[in-house]
Amino acid sequence: MSEASPQPSPPAAATEAESLLSVLERNRRTFAWKTSGLDEKGLRATTAASAMTLGGLVKHVALVEADWLAVKLAGQEYGAPWDTVDFDADPDWEWRTGALDSPEDVYAVWRGAVERSRELVAEVIKERGLDGPASFTWPDGRTPTVRAMLLDMIEEYARHTGHADILREAVDGRVGEGAPADFTI
Repeated sequence: MSEASPQPSPPAAATEAESLLSVLERNRRTFAWKTSGLDEKGLRATTAASAMTLGGLVKHVALVEADWLAVKLAGQEYGAPWDTVDFDADPDWEWRTGALDSPEDVYAVWRGAVERSRELVAEVIKERGLDGPASFTWPDGRTPTVRAMLLDMIEEYARHTGHADILREAVDGRVGEGAPADFTI
């Protein structure tokens, strides 16, 4: 597969919130491209000594969207499918089932989580601004800002896109820093 060019940075006149959301969207788009279009075999492939699969990774990132942005940032419930999972009994549920579920189901869970996050983040920024508080407090009593939560989500995507890059190259040779211009989520 050919290497795509990196995505452009946000426009210079963008607000800080627009810049943060632009970087998050660029990371989401690259992650989606790295993990897109695979069949069950591709989503279940492992590499090296790791048991990590692209299907498990996609479902894990969907859970992080729900946990970090819906629950901890916006103060909402987890929602489906997370609200029916006993993570104490099966702490790696998303990794395990992401490697077993159909590609359509895995991608649908992630797309649903992203769409929900986009809506909730827009509402939270409008209501609280970037300096406003998240809806949870760390055990030491600190409450992160909306900005800190978005930066952590960007970092989460950056780390897992690196994982996806290695796994995807092992599956079919796809490499590159960013999705092609015609790629859509």
